[in-house]
Amino acid sequence: MDLGILYGFLGTWVLLMWALFGSGDITMFIDQNSLILVIGMTSTVIFFAFPAGNVKSLIKIIKRAVFFSSPSTSKLIEDMVSYAEIARRDGILSLESTTKDIEDPFIVLGIQMAVDGTDPELIEQVLTNDLENLADRHDVGKALLETIGKYAPAFGMIGTLVGLVIMLSNMDDPAAIGPGMAVALLTTMYGAIIANAVSLPLADRLGRRSAEEILYRTIIIKGVMSIQSGDNPRIVEQKLRTYLPPSERSEEEEDKDAA
Repeated sequence: MDLGILYGFLGTWVLLMWALFGSGDITMFIDQNSLILVIGMTSTVIFFAFPAGNVKSLIKIIKRAVFFSSPSTSKLIEDMVSYAEIARRDGILSLESTTKDIEDPFIVLGIQMAVDGTDPELIEQVLTNDLENLADRHDVGKALLETIGKYAPAFGMIGTLVGLVIMLSNMDDPAAIGPGMAVALLTTMYGAIIANAVSLPLADRLGRRSAEEILYRTIIIKGVMSIQSGDNPRIVEQKLRTYLPPSERSEEEEDKDAA
């Protein structure tokens, strides 16, 4: 797990709990009916917005956003250059034995098609289609979390309005107006917490993870196509390093100079 998400999650909730406990009575922020209204309606409305199959995958999506570890693009480029060196030295057919040691099935797919003599346009089309499907799945996951973040505050506001209507229709006891108003406002608070302390941050993180994985697979596609076309390993490296941030390119150049 990325320590950043642990720090962000714990920091957010520690500060929130500090604010709630600072009131002196934490129980004033707990109302069962308000929780059921906000969480229940938010949970059910996403079935309006998405097919059930997509909603069922929400737990997997959250796990991916939290526990996914971004692979090193620098290491990937080194590997692709080494495959290019093998193909250049021993012929592209020699890469078939190399695929047994490659863990990433996407790399294996690309290299295997190149070894089999598949048409370059078909190789690129197959790999690109796979990449686009991956991006679509990630977009659905991000949209699910954003939908929760969009509707939770709205249902919180609805709960507040319901509470206000009940309170205003019972004005016989002035002493009950203050507590009634407080309970009515709790649903708005719950909705805001769900959106801004859970779902929207997770959606943003999933979007960042998706961009990283798309970049990673784009490098693989470009590397496989360069190997298939018989490019010099140095050219392969130069092509792929353009996908690195300038700071990482400079660091690699310094490491090579030092070596």
